[in-house]
Amino acid sequence: MLKIAFLLLSLLAVAYGLGGVVGRGQKVTVLGKLTCNGKPASDVKVKLYEDGTIYDTKMDTMNTLADGTFNIHGSQKKIRKIDPKINIYHRCNHVGLCPKKVVIHVPKNAVAKGDKEAQVYDIGVLNLANKYPGETTDCIH
Repeated sequence: MLKIAFLLLSLLAVAYGLGGVVGRGQKVTVLGKLTCNGKPASDVKVKLYEDGTIYDTKMDTMNTLADGTFNIHGSQKKIRKIDPKINIYHRCNHVGLCPKKVVIHVPKNAVAKGDKEAQVYDIGVLNLANKYPGETTDCIH
């Protein structure tokens, strides 16, 4: 039984590793503007991840500009279609020790395949003073 479990785990690891070698290139770009109570939310950390089954893979990170805008890009080579998301870490109307974290999942149709131009997913203007479903706090990011 232990040998079978080890064999299955080994095959899973090899298949996962081959995804980066034999998979197809995929790209995504996410842009938007963050505000806090109607004012630009500058210097807010935004991270782009590929939402993995076992763990997330960071593709890019940046802080918003003085006007609250961000434009973040990522690419990966995988057999299956990537599942991108952005995490936004902010302190708008929040005095706690750790910043709030808002997660926005990017639709799969916003992912470009192969040599195609990277798709652009515009989240529009987000007021971080609002409450968002699944919003948490995150000390380790």
